[in-house]
Amino acid sequence: MRYVKFLIFGLFIAASLNLYSGAAHPFTVHDLLTMDRISGQTVSPDGKLIVFNLRKTDLDANKGRTDLWLVDTKGKGLRQLTAHPAADHSPCWSKDSKKIYFLSTRSGSSQVWCIPVYGGEARQVTDLPLNISSFKISPDGKKIAFSMDVFPASKTIDCTVNKLDKIEKSKATGKIFERLFIRHWDTWNDGRRSHIFVMSLAGGKPVDVIKGMDSDCPTKPFGGSEEYCFTPCGTAIVFSTGNTGRAEAWSTNFDLFSTPADGSETPRCLTEENKAWDTQPVFSNNGKTLAYLSMKRPDFEADRFYIKLRSWPYDKAEKERILALDWDHSPGTIVWGPKDKTLYAVAGNFGQKSLFAIDVKTGKVKTIVKEGWVTSVDFAGKEIIFGMNNLKSPVELYSVDFKGKKQKRITNINASQLAAAKMGSYEQFTFKGWNDETVYCYVVKPVDFDANKKYPVAFLIHGGPQGSFGNHFHYRWNPQVYTGRGYAAVMVDFHGSTGYGQDFTDSISRDWGGKPLVDLKKGLAAALKRYPWLDGERVGALGASFGGYMVNWIAGNWPDRFRCLVNHDGNLDEKFAYYDTEELWFPEWDHGGTPWDNPAGYEKYNPINFVKNWKTPMLVIHGALDFRVVETQGFATFTALQRRGIPSKLLYFPDENHWVLKPHNSILWHDTVLDWLDQWVKK
Repeated sequence: MRYVKFLIFGLFIAASLNLYSGAAHPFTVHDLLTMDRISGQTVSPDGKLIVFNLRKTDLDANKGRTDLWLVDTKGKGLRQLTAHPAADHSPCWSKDSKKIYFLSTRSGSSQVWCIPVYGGEARQVTDLPLNISSFKISPDGKKIAFSMDVFPASKTIDCTVNKLDKIEKSKATGKIFERLFIRHWDTWNDGRRSHIFVMSLAGGKPVDVIKGMDSDCPTKPFGGSEEYCFTPCGTAIVFSTGNTGRAEAWSTNFDLFSTPADGSETPRCLTEENKAWDTQPVFSNNGKTLAYLSMKRPDFEADRFYIKLRSWPYDKAEKERILALDWDHSPGTIVWGPKDKTLYAVAGNFGQKSLFAIDVKTGKVKTIVKEGWVTSVDFAGKEIIFGMNNLKSPVELYSVDFKGKKQKRITNINASQLAAAKMGSYEQFTFKGWNDETVYCYVVKPVDFDANKKYPVAFLIHGGPQGSFGNHFHYRWNPQVYTGRGYAAVMVDFHGSTGYGQDFTDSISRDWGGKPLVDLKKGLAAALKRYPWLDGERVGALGASFGGYMVNWIAGNWPDRFRCLVNHDGNLDEKFAYYDTEELWFPEWDHGGTPWDNPAGYEKYNPINFVKNWKTPMLVIHGALDFRVVETQGFATFTALQRRGIPSKLLYFPDENHWVLKPHNSILWHDTVLDWLDQWVKK
């Protein structure tokens, strides 16, 4: 016992000396949580300063805390602008660059506040009885547009407040529904809609400019202020919404509408002819052209987004123009350049998320920033300001000139955290996948890599399925957590992944268990052949969402390959999953119709039909608030494993949705997953 006490004391002293000396340690989930997260950066109109959100993890409060920070465009003068226990976020500059508007919960609800840049206290701009979720300032700086959840039939905001009060006081808890959605993502539908309101910044009564429309703007669950904007003169609002009535759960017909900012007229549909998705309206600086993103195929959420241009003022007789028609990329963000000659777009690009410049006249495309994961774009003088992360760094701010040269780092917020944690280096390679077509894969080496050793493998399978495990610093599926534990991470962007052309993305539809499984098999074999230090006898496969589905599919159709499996929020029964999910357009497209019209489309690659082949130990993880892949799918998977006598474990979160967001839950998730891998793979 005395020896043990001395040993523990010695280990404590050694650890203390390492901390004192600044010795780096292998990356863990705790390092992941120490990283400060930059988002929402925007440059002042005079081009001198950048304001951005900075989120820090508060373990005691078990949540993230967000404040506003400032830095000049050369990377100097970094300082914290707000420091309130409440959440401050979503900054927006005043026209004179002297004030910043932002959202804050410091008054007890989410309202718009304003703070001087060069000293002074924040003041509350809006004081409304409902939470504001997003906002924008008009071009002349005189009006504000913002979104709030209201009952669409309510004539006033007070009507919504009174109805909510009545519901809260009622002793009856039953909910009555007459159409879908019943629930969406992680929230039960209570009949309210996200509507856009406009009011004067000087004060006054807010006007619901989409009053009566039984639809949302911003769209739920992930839409934001990018889905609406003021017209150049500030007298009207252009917005995107899905006004589809009872077809809402199975339709992706989101249209652009225009409505007067004073709410005096009924919104007018601008994209009625297109039955697919239209979104993200943005006006040129001279106000003469409206650009927006548009899909061609109805009910397919992973279709390519084309960039469309329309002259403004709007003329229904004038057709829109598609910019860069032959450019086979799907942008997620578009921004007009300062002189309106160029549109800048961020799009997936062969395992990267790159920044492109598109000539508005010719449609010619030029790559400005290729490597890394670009998150947003703004301008300061002759430079482009953007956020970017990669597999070894969270988001930091950068600048680059308009030719794509002289790239510079502006911030180094996470320098000390990154210096304290050792990470694995990474490499991307290609191999011949299904039908000998080129498929891309990333391999991340273990920390303290030694080419003379053999390392166990964490085989990570991405979700979507139209997604990507690219050059991205992920906060839920970060390969560095595994490399810090002594594993190599292998990540295949199988057929169906985004960023490799629309045909490649389309190829997974109606073929979930076909091409992707071939790619995963060939990708793992190619990685083992290319990197002899990978131990092919010690491999565990992990995935979430579609990756969780694929883990169940692998259990029945590749049962002898892996030492263990980890399934987070994955479907077991694709046929019944149609009936218990919420966005029905997704399974209807990917499985070729409804299960009553095309049952074969749901049964062909249905994991439940191959449970008899299962033999691999599996960890199952699920969240109670996951309404996309419902918790009973995880329970059913665990039941099947237990009934078949297969070593298995269930980790259940009663307070998490499709993701694991709370810091302490994230720690438990990672500890449980890594212990499971160690138990079965490291032997």
